Amino acid sequence: MIGRCWRGWLALLDRKETGEAQAIFRIVVGLVTAWALLSTWWPGHAALLWVDAAHGGYRKRGGGTPLGKLRGGPTPAVGGGLCWAGAGMALMVAAGIWHRVAAFATLQCWIGLTWLNGHGGGSYDELITNALWLLVLANASGTLSLSARLRSGSWTSGRLISAWPRYLAIGQLVVVYGTTGLQKLSAHWLPGGELSALYYILQQPSWQRIDMSWLAPLYPLTQLATFTTWCWEMSAPLLIFAFWCRHTRERPGRLRGWMNAHDFRTLYAGFGIAMHLGIWAAMDVGPFTWISLAYCACLWHPDEWTHGWRRLQRRGKTTVSDST
Repeated sequence: MIGRCWRGWLALLDRKETGEAQAIFRIVVGLVTAWALLSTWWPGHAALLWVDAAHGGYRKRGGGTPLGKLRGGPTPAVGGGLCWAGAGMALMVAAGIWHRVAAFATLQCWIGLTWLNGHGGGSYDELITNALWLLVLANASGTLSLSARLRSGSWTSGRLISAWPRYLAIGQLVVVYGTTGLQKLSAHWLPGGELSALYYILQQPSWQRIDMSWLAPLYPLTQLATFTTWCWEMSAPLLIFAFWCRHTRERPGRLRGWMNAHDFRTLYAGFGIAMHLGIWAAMDVGPFTWISLAYCACLWHPDEWTHGWRRLQRRGKTTVSDST
């Protein structure tokens, strides 16, 4: 039994696939990280968040990471240097040039800044950190990258890479959403309670993009949204079961057949994408929306991404020919 499990584990880690899914993940993570750094520093917000009070910040800071201490601590020069260097490296990650080195450098700049002030960020700090670590480990520049262009003369490549970094990204999604649902144990979230959580969140000025007092007559709809959001988060572990059903699709079973026929992954991701875009439209949550969607890119196999792109191309050609 143990031997069979071990062989199965080794076979899982030894799987190869083309790199489209991991490349999309790489591109989005790089762009989101660069935007998160520059959009904070450019308006001057970072001087308040990441600089010591002696140099214009709003509170005293510690030394941060060894990298920050080595460069002189939380001063404007150090903060600006880490920010611009991190953004430049993040753009190299997105372009897919020396992306592993660039991802590691971006990671050091990112934690060098965000560790200075635990009150100045959000859960997206950890999501970006983990995404960058995955890109240090993954060979995610095999296709859709400048490296592929320089290596073969084409932006795309059928080069095979290890699949396990994509599996880790899926695991991160399950952990994030599943544990988020488990933490929401108040009567404001749980079925049978008031289901008032989203309504009150949307009334907090610290989150609002616009005044949301107009939601008062639609309070029952916010209760429904609260209920469905909690159920969606709690169902995150079913993603693992859905992938198991796809892996064993030749076996019998009504539940397995239903999960494969309706593609639970796409149903789950579709709701999540709509939810995240709704959050982004209504609330200022920083880069949380876009870094979460970056992980969603790993839910589909590279062959599915390629097939979907070809379908779009055929549909576009058909539309053009019909119009002419």
